[in-house]
Amino acid sequence: MSKAIFRFYEELNKFLPKRRRKTDFQVNFKRRRSIKEMIEALGVPHTEIDLILVNGKPVEFTYRLQDGDRVSIYPVFEFLNIENITGLRKIPLRKTKFIAETNLEHIVNYMRILGFDVCFDPSLSTWKIIELSKRENRIILTKNRKLLKFKEVTHAIFVRPGTTGEQIKRIIDYLKPSMHEGGKLRRNQEG
Repeated sequence: MSKAIFRFYEELNKFLPKRRRKTDFQVNFKRRRSIKEMIEALGVPHTEIDLILVNGKPVEFTYRLQDGDRVSIYPVFEFLNIENITGLRKIPLRKTKFIAETNLEHIVNYMRILGFDVCFDPSLSTWKIIELSKRENRIILTKNRKLLKFKEVTHAIFVRPGTTGEQIKRIIDYLKPSMHEGGKLRRNQEG
């Protein structure tokens, strides 16, 4: 059986059981699996990740894990530009347009009042939500961890339990460094 050492950083730890948070831990595996498959099997959605280092070198989600690998996984960097070293995504993670799935209807009107562009249609299937997200460069707002694991999903925020106000505050806090510059809302550079 092959083995690899994993370490998750910062807020990615919230997806892990307590015994695996903020520490190195060993994972056993029988066949060569993609790094994306292994990360998601550990409970961390790929949409939360901005940089993966294997043995100190950046890799893509398609990298095949090998015996003895040391894997370091980092969340979205707020103040450090890593665009030229990751290769995980061709477009920036941070956007200010959203699409909310059915179980988040309670936050949609409040977010629209705050000035956010939020697409919401309770009749949309999961696949249609993913398709619209990609086509219109929208971040998916979801409570569904399974949705976060689809390889087609590139931009999403996992909305944790709480009051409507707490949930919206967490979404805004998650995006704040990218949205604001000098106290003013920064316009999307790509359109």
